Amino acid sequence: MTTRAFVTLVTNADFAKGAGALLRSLQLSGTSADRVVMHTGGVPAQALAPLEARGARLVEVDLLPTSEAFNAAHAKDRIHGLNPFTKGTKPPFHTPLDNFAKLRLWQLPYDRVVFLDADTLVVRNIDRLFDYPELCAAPNVYESLADFHRMNSGVFTARPGSATFDRLLAQLDVPGAFWRRTDQTFLQQAFPNWHGLPVNYNMLQYVWFNMPGLWDWGSVHVVHYQYEKPWQDHSKADRLRPLIDLWRAYADDSPVPDLSSLPGPT
Repeated sequence: MTTRAFVTLVTNADFAKGAGALLRSLQLSGTSADRVVMHTGGVPAQALAPLEARGARLVEVDLLPTSEAFNAAHAKDRIHGLNPFTKGTKPPFHTPLDNFAKLRLWQLPYDRVVFLDADTLVVRNIDRLFDYPELCAAPNVYESLADFHRMNSGVFTARPGSATFDRLLAQLDVPGAFWRRTDQTFLQQAFPNWHGLPVNYNMLQYVWFNMPGLWDWGSVHVVHYQYEKPWQDHSKADRLRPLIDLWRAYADDSPVPDLSSLPGPT
């Protein structure tokens, strides 16, 4: 078994759709690393079968053994009530508490891992990230540079190990804990000296219409479909049509366009 792996997390059948496109994008990138799908008990077997067919190693994981108070604090209704989404719309299948299962990657038998959310596409080879230290992530920039100080946990580098997992678990569920953006807020505090990746290694889709000057197909490596998902019908679909069409090409086993032929933001 290789010592390096790209890892994603699937917690329901909808995110399995995203993972299928991600897996194909990784394959087409030419990587030789393992492709691992961690999945929780909420994913039906029929949704996992296509992922295995695309070369994924399936690893079933449990949700973290968090307290009742922690679970109540991070329940969907409470999180969304305290932090209503004003920039975009999270899909109905989004379950905030499940996000913390990402921490299970530190229990995987690999030396180096690059984690990718299931709603990302790798459009250029990113194997170089395996040589980056723990923890590298891109800033959460999609509206203005004011958010440059915040990490986006949709793409990050990690070095699995039981000592790190135990440390993270001990820091996570402490009395009164509330992680506003779930794993994203927690990881930023758990790794306060996190290293910044260029935004083109985690290009958030809203950059397309909010900061079009930042979007350059010549340098984009990972496209991240934050908020609304490309397999949904949603109100921003017309504005994001080129990105949605790109995702569908990967998801449907269609020919994938050359990036240089794609239109830029208008």
